[in-house]
Amino acid sequence: MNRGLETMRSPLEFVETVLQDVEEYLSGLRRTARRTRQLLTQISGTEAMGVKLPEFAAPHWKRLLTETIADLVENQERKVILLWDEVPYMLGNIGNQAAMEVLDTLRSIRQMYPDVRMVFTGSIGLHHVIADLKKEGYTNEPTNDMYAADIPPLSHVDATDLARRLLLGENIAVADLWETASAIALAVNGIPFYIHHLIIKLKMRGGKVNAATITKTIEDCLLDPLNPWKMDHYRERIDNYYNDEQRPYALNLLDILAVSNQPLLFDDLFQNLKQEPETQNKEIARTVLRLLERDYYIIRQSEGYGFRYGLIQLYWKLLRG
Repeated sequence: MNRGLETMRSPLEFVETVLQDVEEYLSGLRRTARRTRQLLTQISGTEAMGVKLPEFAAPHWKRLLTETIADLVENQERKVILLWDEVPYMLGNIGNQAAMEVLDTLRSIRQMYPDVRMVFTGSIGLHHVIADLKKEGYTNEPTNDMYAADIPPLSHVDATDLARRLLLGENIAVADLWETASAIALAVNGIPFYIHHLIIKLKMRGGKVNAATITKTIEDCLLDPLNPWKMDHYRERIDNYYNDEQRPYALNLLDILAVSNQPLLFDDLFQNLKQEPETQNKEIARTVLRLLERDYYIIRQSEGYGFRYGLIQLYWKLLRG
């Protein structure tokens, strides 16, 4: 089951969404969420109909969520995989106390039903949300029974094939199809989202596509104030998720790496960083580098730190002048 959660504003909305998905799945088996229906009837005193949860059910959302998952588990013999996108956004929307309770309840469900698997994804890291909750006194580790997984871009072969198919499908004129497709894949680091958007822009531009056309189109998109590729997210989340002490370190570290033609070891990075009066603390620099790694800005290799993707490095260089 797959669902985006960015519009959720309360735990009850989340439970209602899960119930809708479970009921839809069970209807294909000619079954219903019996346990959840019985609980709703018990709460309201009348027979529960539909999947719209009444407001009076809000205090009982934990039990409703647990029973909904129980209904799902009891009515199938395979492993249950729940894929929820933008979980961090939902947790941020529903408030700190509710977020703590949702995380704890989901962990409890995973312990109760070992065959239930939950996949949390999001455009911001869950670690930022949990760090904010810990500042409010949260002491639990709600995801220490889950694995963190890095989802890489396409391989160069697959990214080139995608670009080739899109070029053909859009009837875009090129001198050499495979060479152009390979150049597109390299230019956007094999990320499908940007391959699609770049092909659209090349189609709109018209004419024959070559290496110079690809480079110019990418720069135009990165500089466009309308932010068509949603790249401003990389700048905005520094303000949103790094505290006042960390923010200047993050900005200065990225500025240094953006203009470097090679990876930099920590000592070299810090020597550059110390030139600014507000970034003199070595341990804060180490902490922020780790955060920037977890947020997919940079990558640490044996030869040093560098931007994870050349496209993001180019964007940062253009953005920051």
